Amino acid sequence: MNLTKKDIIGINQKFASGEFQNESNLDFALQYIKQSIPWTKQLAYIIRSVLVGHSFADGNKRTAFMVLTTTVDMNSCIIDDKQAINMVKNWVLKNEESITNIQRRIEDAITKK
Repeated sequence: MNLTKKDIIGINQKFASGEFQNESNLDFALQYIKQSIPWTKQLAYIIRSVLVGHSFADGNKRTAFMVLTTTVDMNSCIIDDKQAINMVKNWVLKNEESITNIQRRIEDAITKK
């Protein structure tokens, strides 16, 4: 995963103020992903911190969508936008906390370029 905290804030600022509601949740995820784990698992930690942890005061769903699609593209993969939107909606509705479930959905939805 190549996105930094500054990048994620910048993505949020496209939709909202970039103001944090739960900065420590995002910091935890960013710290955790420094481990040598697959990029899809790193992405799952970030998505969970944004969606379930409500990292930002506003724009969390849109931020999660953009982080998802941007990271997939950065890793030479493709994901259908409609499928990505539905994934984000489902994670929010289920209040999905399982990194494994999020990672699995990502891996099932992507294809190599």
